[in-house]
Amino acid sequence: MLSFILPIFIGLLLIAYLAGKPRWQEYKRKLSKAKPFKKEWRKIIQQRMPYFRKMPADLQLQLKQHIQVFIAEKEFVGCNGVVITDEIKITIAAQACLLLLNRKTNYYPKLQTILVYPSAFVKQQQTRSGDGVYFTQKLVLAGESWDFGKVVLSWQDTLEGAEIPDDGRNVVIHEFAHQLDQEDGSANGAPILDSGQSYQCWSEIFSEQFELLKKQANTGARSLFDYYGATNPAEFFAVATEVFFEQSKQFNHQHPKLYRQLTQYYKVDPMQW
Repeated sequence: MLSFILPIFIGLLLIAYLAGKPRWQEYKRKLSKAKPFKKEWRKIIQQRMPYFRKMPADLQLQLKQHIQVFIAEKEFVGCNGVVITDEIKITIAAQACLLLLNRKTNYYPKLQTILVYPSAFVKQQQTRSGDGVYFTQKLVLAGESWDFGKVVLSWQDTLEGAEIPDDGRNVVIHEFAHQLDQEDGSANGAPILDSGQSYQCWSEIFSEQFELLKKQANTGARSLFDYYGATNPAEFFAVATEVFFEQSKQFNHQHPKLYRQLTQYYKVDPMQW
């Protein structure tokens, strides 16, 4: 009799756990958001994010609440001698949470750990040449987003990206755009859209602009976007996101259709800041 009841009991416990986990998580997030935002943390944001002061008050409040949840849920690990401090946590979290404003969010659900290196780091990658020969290539990177729970960042590049808010380059925004793109699988330049946005329209506009950037990269023509965005659609989405938040006026002037797609997706219009 016991051998018959025990599996049923375990199954009921599992169902109760799965059903209650989202509610418990939401409860903990409400507690995090309700805590007073530390004055020391606010000073770090004001020092490290120049455009924070230009944001509307409601977005400032949202950002601070998102930061509190983000820091409570994610693990920060220092590499190559980096000691994790509140300055590192807040500087990274504030930029990452810019991408969550005004949106229903699950706070980068795949992400568990942020690895922080002192500066650009070297990664060995196996690459295949045109004639089919594999060789090991060393890459120097400022950041990297993995689809199995990790983001890797250079602290030096993180600081520089935050310090200059209008150059269209921000490694934290770039890597966390990849995290959004990876929520439905591997990064492919098509993140999860809400019901009011068309995947077909997104695909047509992004594909057109991606092809344009590839042509500009091949010919050396000037572009608002870094040529690195021509690598693949995933990199184009991440590069476009950087420019969207940092050079919104130029972006809207030169690529209005693409800009509208991103305002619909991110639910903010940085031009208004």
